[in-house]
Amino acid sequence: MQRNTDRIRTTHVGSLPRPRALLDALSARLRGEPNDETYARLLARSVAEVVHRQVECGIDFVTDGEYSKPGFFTYAQERLEGFEPRPGARRRAFERELRAFPEYYEEYFGHAMFGGTVVPMTPIACVGPIRYRGRPALERDIENVKAAARAAELPLEHVFLPATAPSGVGTNEYYLSDAAYLEALAGAVGQEYRAIIDAGLLLQIDDPGLSEVFSDPSLDSEGQRRRAELYVQATNAALAGIPPERVRFHTCYGINEGPRIHEADLAQVIGFAFKVNATLVSFEAANARHEHEYHLFEQLRLPEDKVLCPGVITHASNIVEHPELIAERLLRYAHRVGRENVVAGADCGFSSQATYHTEVHPSVVWAKLEALAEGARRASARLWP
Repeated sequence: MQRNTDRIRTTHVGSLPRPRALLDALSARLRGEPNDETYARLLARSVAEVVHRQVECGIDFVTDGEYSKPGFFTYAQERLEGFEPRPGARRRAFERELRAFPEYYEEYFGHAMFGGTVVPMTPIACVGPIRYRGRPALERDIENVKAAARAAELPLEHVFLPATAPSGVGTNEYYLSDAAYLEALAGAVGQEYRAIIDAGLLLQIDDPGLSEVFSDPSLDSEGQRRRAELYVQATNAALAGIPPERVRFHTCYGINEGPRIHEADLAQVIGFAFKVNATLVSFEAANARHEHEYHLFEQLRLPEDKVLCPGVITHASNIVEHPELIAERLLRYAHRVGRENVVAGADCGFSSQATYHTEVHPSVVWAKLEALAEGARRASARLWP
């Protein structure tokens, strides 16, 4: 389903800039203002428009832009019982990076982009039994994206919905062990996974935690590997019974523009990503700290049941990549793992937080996606002459 036959196909990772009117309605809703009907109509219309726009740009595998999700932590707390916010709590992610460049990140995280978010990026903690309560919101997302796909005359097998991995949802203050905590999370998020699959859509698992663990200064290398193994086991438990060919797995490094010198090497992460029961594996490759890592596949054999989706456009720069460079990036992978096993993707989402100030301007995002499609066409012409 996700393997090429006559050309390199295209996708992106999930989140896209939200229209201002939708952000206004979402903000009002989060403030408790009674606008449910207005918000629902606007959300459905916005999803239809964003799916149509993706198809116009030449994107093969599309989604709803994550338009209903205010942000990672808020989305998790809305759909899972047992969590509460921890304002001011310190996240361990990017700790070495923050220590190395404190002046840069003090200025960066104070930028208007973060001041323009609809809801603060407040970490959450598990304080009670975890239960899934997100079915009404998920059914709305499924209905909206299916209606948009019908309007765009797009088959459902070309539509995906992202969902969180068990790792990284929050900190554990309730369960006796991390293993028990992840097991409970797997049981809860697995309900969302199966509902997406039962609706006839592709499922994308978002798991920045898998790569972040290899930058955690509190763990030695063996501890990092053990935690990564726990994350994979939890994800596979949540995926139990779901055909791998219906699943995309995305891992990234979580932050946007920055020095990023303390990120994990792909070689540390990819073996664990391959253990996840998903056919397509998506990762950052246009990131200038990682673009050289295609050489890894000169020694590493791609498992027969996997398809690579390297990022060939970045979410961290307003420069629009030239289609010829995109084609070159795709050819690097195709020549090493086979033309049928490479899908053109983006490094990460363009608006994982609902914000008025996305790092890449909305007009530039669409230009990047058009360049992505053109680059894939150029690579395909050389691979299928």
